[in-house]
Amino acid sequence: MTRAWFLPVVLVLCGAVFATALIVGGSPGAAAVGALAFVVLAGVNSPLIFPSSIGAQEAQRRSAADGRPIVYWRPGCTYCQRLRLRLGRHAEQAYWVDIWRDPEGAAAVRVVNNGNETVPTVFIGGEPHVNPDPSWVRKQLSASA
Repeated sequence: MTRAWFLPVVLVLCGAVFATALIVGGSPGAAAVGALAFVVLAGVNSPLIFPSSIGAQEAQRRSAADGRPIVYWRPGCTYCQRLRLRLGRHAEQAYWVDIWRDPEGAAAVRVVNNGNETVPTVFIGGEPHVNPDPSWVRKQLSASA
């Protein structure tokens, strides 16, 4: 859990230091804009933009029952963010497993990636797809709905 929030916390702290320096330098408007930019970056790099994560076992059980895809991801991963943002409202149609919170999820990803924790790894119909094109995943989600 600590790893998931490390980058967002660092970004907020850097934004605070940056804004303080601009305020001391006499630029409160620029400080506000800079602080807002750092807060937005922290939000995008946080687990908050992702649907609720569940454990790998629960995701596998549910996916076996209803055929919905499983997306293994981790906070701070730009490819995971790209997938999540490009899926838009369709992201809720998949089960999301945060590999930093779930050791079994991390193990499932390592099995298909030669020991590496390469994410996003999307399982559709039991087949793993490493860093798939978001438009392709969206089509798969639409087809399974």
